[in-house]
Amino acid sequence: MNRDLIARLFRSFEAIAHREGSVDYWLARELQDLLGYTQWRNFEQVIAKAREACQNAAQDPSDHFADVSKMVGLGSGSQREVEDMALTRYAA
Repeated sequence: MNRDLIARLFRSFEAIAHREGSVDYWLARELQDLLGYTQWRNFEQVIAKAREACQNAAQDPSDHFADVSKMVGLGSGSQREVEDMALTRYAA
């Protein structure tokens, strides 16, 4: 893979990181876009496989995958709550 592409993807990955205290985390819906998934349901399947890999590596998935929700704006000006997931660096 092209080194410039890798560096650009890494910068994009780091740019969408969130920080709470000393912990970095990523929101799955933001990673979904970065990784080119257009549908949440398809990305949920990837997350399920990542959880399984975490479990198989003797890690507790609950330490790395946290269900969260957020409000998103709708075209009508109203908002609605959507499910999301906070992922540690290990999970991401």
